[in-house]
Amino acid sequence: MQCSWKAVVLLALASIAIQYTAIRTFTAKPFQMCPIPNPLNCGLGQEAEPLERVCDEYPYFTYNVSRKTHILILATTRSGSSFVGQLFNQHSDVFYLFEPLYHVQTTLIPRLAHSRNAADRRVMLGASRDLLRSLYHCDLYFLESYIKPVPSNHTTDKLFRRGASRALCSVPACDAFSPGETNIEEGDCVRKCASLNLTLAADGCREHRHVAIKTVRVPEVGDLRALVEDPRLNLKVIQLVRDPRGILSSRIETFRDTYRLWRIWRATGRKPYNLDLTQLTTICDDFLSSVSTGMSRPPWLKGRYMLVRYEDLALNPLQRTKEIYDFLGLTMDKNVVDWIQNNTRGSNELLAKHKYGTVRDSAANAESWRLKLSYDIVDYTQTVCQQILQELGYKTVRSLEELKNMSLSLIEDKTFVPFL
Repeated sequence: MQCSWKAVVLLALASIAIQYTAIRTFTAKPFQMCPIPNPLNCGLGQEAEPLERVCDEYPYFTYNVSRKTHILILATTRSGSSFVGQLFNQHSDVFYLFEPLYHVQTTLIPRLAHSRNAADRRVMLGASRDLLRSLYHCDLYFLESYIKPVPSNHTTDKLFRRGASRALCSVPACDAFSPGETNIEEGDCVRKCASLNLTLAADGCREHRHVAIKTVRVPEVGDLRALVEDPRLNLKVIQLVRDPRGILSSRIETFRDTYRLWRIWRATGRKPYNLDLTQLTTICDDFLSSVSTGMSRPPWLKGRYMLVRYEDLALNPLQRTKEIYDFLGLTMDKNVVDWIQNNTRGSNELLAKHKYGTVRDSAANAESWRLKLSYDIVDYTQTVCQQILQELGYKTVRSLEELKNMSLSLIEDKTFVPFL
C-alpha cells in the first residue's frame, strides 16, 4: 500500500504534537521519587498540588527530590575518619557503612591503595563511583562483585569491618543482641552475628532515612562530582582534613612495616636514601587539590560540601558535631551526644593498645605527634607541605624547642564556612 503525501504530512504533524504534549507534561510539574509507599520518599517539589496526588500521577519518575540526605565522609588514612564515622554510626536514623571501597581496591588494584598511576586511579574511581551509587540506593548485591570468595546465596563472612556498623549488627541483619543494646563491641558483633545476609542488610538499609559512608579511598572531592550532581542521591560531602605531620606520625606508629624507613630516620637522624617520599607527598598533594576545589566554591558543590579539621573536632567535639549536623539539616540525637561524651575522655595508654579504636582523650591527641616526630622529619614535612599547611591554618615550627613546647598551639583559629 502506498501512502499519499498528505498522509505523511499528517503523521509527521501528529508525531510532533505527541512529543510536544509529552514535553509539556514532564516540565509542567517537578519530577518526584515515589518508588515505595512511604511518604518520606515523595519529593520536595512545588506545593501547588498535594504530594500524594503528584505521586499517584507520576509513580515511576526517579529524578530525586527525596527527603533523604545521604552523607559521604571523605578522608585519608589516619586522619580521624573512624571517629567521624561513629558520629553518624550512632544515629538511629542513619545506615552507616565502614570503608566498602576496601573491596574494590583489593580486587582491582591490591596493595595500591594510593597508587599514583593514572590508569590505576581511573579504574578504581570508576568502579568506586558505581558501587557508591548502588549502596546509597541500598543495593548491597553490587558488593558481591568485589567480595572474595563470592558470597553464596547473598551471604558472606568476609565484609570488611562489618562490626564497625551498628546497622549490620542489629535487626534485621543480626538478631544476636537486644533492640535496646547500643554499645555493641565490634568483635562481639563479628562473633555473635555470624555470616552477613546481604538481603537482610539491604532491608535494614531501606528502613533507615539516611545512608552514611566513610572512605579513605577517593583522593579528592572532584572525583565525586558525578555523584554529587546525581539528582537521585541528594549527597553531601564532609571532607575531613588533619595536619599532615599528625597523619605521618600516626602512620609511622600504626603501619610499622610500611613506614619502617621513616622510623629509621626518626631513630638515627639520617634520612634513608631509598625512603618512599610519596608516602608523604601524596597526602599533601591530594589535600591541596581537594581543598582548592572545595574552597573555589564551584556551583556543583553549593550546599553539598563542608570542610572539617580533625583538630577542631578533637578540641570541641560536641560543638563541632552539632555544626556538621546543622549543615546536613539533620537533628543530632541523644545516642550521638552520649557516644561523644563516653568516647572523647579516654587515656592515651588505651589509644596505644587499640590503634584502630575510637576511644581517646581527643584534646590531648590533637597535637600528640609533636612528642613523637623528630625535628628533622617535621622540618622536611613543613617544606614539602608548606602550601597546604598554610591553607588549612597549621603553624610551622622553627626549632626543636618550639616543637616540644606543648603550651604553644600550632592550630590557628580559622573558620571554614560551609558553601551554602
